[in-house]
Amino acid sequence: MKAIIGVQSLDGFFQEGKDFARRLDAGEKMHEGDFQLSFSTPAQLVAELSPKRMELLQVLKKAGPLSIRALAKMMGRNYSNVHADVRRLIEHGLIEKDAGDHVLVPWDDVVVRMDASLMRRAA
Repeated sequence: MKAIIGVQSLDGFFQEGKDFARRLDAGEKMHEGDFQLSFSTPAQLVAELSPKRMELLQVLKKAGPLSIRALAKMMGRNYSNVHADVRRLIEHGLIEKDAGDHVLVPWDDVVVRMDASLMRRAA
């Protein structure tokens, strides 16, 4: 499964919920889909998924489960900063902790999508 990250308006979010409920009511069989993480504005997405956090996701995906200390050392970053970034990425569902207290990226792929029209409106 993939983690798909993007920007979606509140109206779009509610419309997707209505469409989903309509399909359930119609008896349509639902399958487990990709993980969706939406932010309300491009600025919010960029703030939450900073270049350092995106790099952390890439390094962790490539390396596999690691302690936060080992991850910080591998990235050449301060432990407390990496710990804060890991905590935030866990809150967003992009990273998980295993039974051994190692962090990992549970997704086969992490995709960030941003509509160019949203970027024009943000400028």
